[in-house]
Amino acid sequence: MPVQRADARRNYARLLAVAAQEVARHGADASLEQIARVAGVGSATVRRHFPGRRALLDAVFRERIDALRTLAAELADRPDARAALLEWLGAVTRYASTIRGLAVALNLDLAADPGGTEPACATAQLTEAGDPLVRRAARQEAVAPGVTITDLLALITGIALATEHLADPGAAADRLLALTVAGVSPLPA
Repeated sequence: MPVQRADARRNYARLLAVAAQEVARHGADASLEQIARVAGVGSATVRRHFPGRRALLDAVFRERIDALRTLAAELADRPDARAALLEWLGAVTRYASTIRGLAVALNLDLAADPGGTEPACATAQLTEAGDPLVRRAARQEAVAPGVTITDLLALITGIALATEHLADPGAAADRLLALTVAGVSPLPA
């Protein structure tokens, strides 16, 4: 029995690694059968660990979302609230634009759950993580009045969707974010 548990853990880890690579290459529509082939397991093993495509995508994105949540917490006490917010927004933009399918998943989250109330919703998790950064920046008058984390995540999703198929989506997304920031939080004259 312990051998099966170890095998199951190895299969899960291998499937997740392969799924992350395939999703990065092919987006949210990556073939479950291809993932199984590359991982060296049968499609039944994929379905045993991930009962559906959404479960697989959630697992692939969970690690990245957790990293962004951790970064937001680390940045929360930085003296310069604007710099902290911009660093976090840059990280979210890079993740969303370079991992094909993440922007689509965020967009689906926004469409299915506009308030982001579903606990597994990536948008809800990013909203919870980024909201303190936006509020703190607002208190320091480092963002335009009325700007919310929901606004910023919608902008990032749009940037990611517009750039994820380009040759260098990260660079293009960084440029568009910089243009957006100039309108959202211009430097004082």
